[in-house]
Amino acid sequence: MRDQAEKLRQLIVNRKKNNESIDNKSVSNTRVLTVTSGKGGVGKTNFTINLSLSLCKLGYKVAILDADIGFANIDVILGIMPKYSLIDVIRENKDILDIMENGPYGLKIIPGGSGLEDIMHMETNELEILTNQLMKLEESMDFIIIDTGAGVSKAVINFVSSSDEIILVTTPEPTSLTDGYAMLKVINNHVKKDNVKLVVNRVQNERESIEVYNKLNRATIKFLNLELENLGYIYESKLVTNSVKNQLPFVLSDSKSPISRMINTIALRLIDKENVATHNGLRGFLSNIKNLVNRGGD
Repeated sequence: MRDQAEKLRQLIVNRKKNNESIDNKSVSNTRVLTVTSGKGGVGKTNFTINLSLSLCKLGYKVAILDADIGFANIDVILGIMPKYSLIDVIRENKDILDIMENGPYGLKIIPGGSGLEDIMHMETNELEILTNQLMKLEESMDFIIIDTGAGVSKAVINFVSSSDEIILVTTPEPTSLTDGYAMLKVINNHVKKDNVKLVVNRVQNERESIEVYNKLNRATIKFLNLELENLGYIYESKLVTNSVKNQLPFVLSDSKSPISRMINTIALRLIDKENVATHNGLRGFLSNIKNLVNRGGD
């Protein structure tokens, strides 16, 4: 981890030294990452927020789409009270740039709203409005990170199936592993994926995280012909509970803590050019959503 942290610090120095400007990039290459889990209570939303902030602190433009239908709580964790959601964009002619909420370090929050559950039943004109509005983010965002609900609901499957990159968050608990595998199995039955990353949360030590990864990866290779990428792990920590109570993400409240360094390491792995897989970006994600709707979500 020390080597990764040093590499992270050097990356920040190099970016400042070279005065890189992501705002002026000539070619849009927005990455769409969907964060999901087999069950609730594994720390998925906390992970999403802190990862997004870590990327923002590196100078990347990041937006979170809160797609946890019925249980959206990104705004709660950040102490934000959104006035509008994507449903207002679709049905009330609001501009997506106007409904986004501002978070720390330039992080943008896109409140999803309960209507996203019916995305597969949208009228053609509604779907066109949604996709055209989301495309406005292509030139301004480096990452769009979708925080889905837990479990294998139809809405979750549709979002995950449309994404090039998936991050599955699990814990060492047997029920979490079982539900995580069930999620991967359902996804695999819909769309063959080859870029699923695993994050093991609430571990006691690195050895436990390796054991969890090996156990789940062996099962997915054997039965799903799917090899998982080990993206990283996060320790069990009271700092997480405190950060939720204070509505201040731990990468901000205690940036030098072990779990903050672990989040930074995961962010570094995501942006490491050697590990960035080929992806179709936001345009590809929206195209996949449209194809699913045309097929009736099957």
